[in-house]
Amino acid sequence: MSPVPVPALDATPPDVFRGVYGMPMFATLPTSDLAASVDFWTRGLGFIDLFSIPGRLTHLRRWAFQDALLVPGEQHATAPTSGLSFACVLTQIDEVRAACEDLLPGCTSGPRTMPWNSVELQIITPERTRVTMTAARPLEPGSLEEQNLLDMGIEVPRG
Repeated sequence: MSPVPVPALDATPPDVFRGVYGMPMFATLPTSDLAASVDFWTRGLGFIDLFSIPGRLTHLRRWAFQDALLVPGEQHATAPTSGLSFACVLTQIDEVRAACEDLLPGCTSGPRTMPWNSVELQIITPERTRVTMTAARPLEPGSLEEQNLLDMGIEVPRG
């Protein structure tokens, strides 16, 4: 089960998933200001506060299997080289960028069109997490983009 829609210029994102499931993967992110980080992730990145234990933990969620736990702790002085990527749809790239820039000017770079046929926006969050929002682009059969994927060894699904 994947919540990610088929790439299309008019793809609509799924609703935020509020159900409970055994999480196959999640990130735990330390922050020196839990409230500021929760505010940025919810208003900027489009996550919800699934539940919180005041002063100890906030479980954030976006689509199914897009979970992050914010916990009090020491954060990096600079953004780490590793980061997290979250799928989105093309129409969300500009709105996420605008929302994040309103909250923390200068925190985004991009969007950039990538050789693997996606558009990516990089965000540095208040707790110094490097987040990439990535949206797949529709792939035209026989296009240069399709050939680039094939040349990279990426098998292109055939309808």
